[in-house]
Amino acid sequence: MSQQLDDLVEKLSQLSVLDMAKLKEKLEAKWGVTAAVAAAPAAGAAAAAPAASDSTDFKVTLEGPVPDDKKIGIIKAVREVTGLGLKEAKDIVEGAPKELKASAPKAEAEEIQKKLTAAGAKVTLKGL
Repeated sequence: MSQQLDDLVEKLSQLSVLDMAKLKEKLEAKWGVTAAVAAAPAAGAAAAAPAASDSTDFKVTLEGPVPDDKKIGIIKAVREVTGLGLKEAKDIVEGAPKELKASAPKAEAEEIQKKLTAAGAKVTLKGL
């Protein structure tokens, strides 16, 4: 049993934050429970949404206008976090401000914000 637990810990350690959030949601649905996740907030996320720190779900919004010199990187990041095609992601970026996720767990919302901010986008999180 100990080896099985060690293997499971190793596999879970290789998951991204987004995959962990999805796993959490699936386990909550299957078991009919709500899990509390303790995550260290990113400095940017904490500064962007200090009043919403008690919220568990967040609306993620891409703010506009998007700088032309960063547009391609932001489109790539939007595609990565949303799974949209190139045209749909481009439309979102060019039409900013746009909602990227209506409701996302805190860890997922912070991960999205981190990726898009690294690409040069301005993202806001609003607690629900």
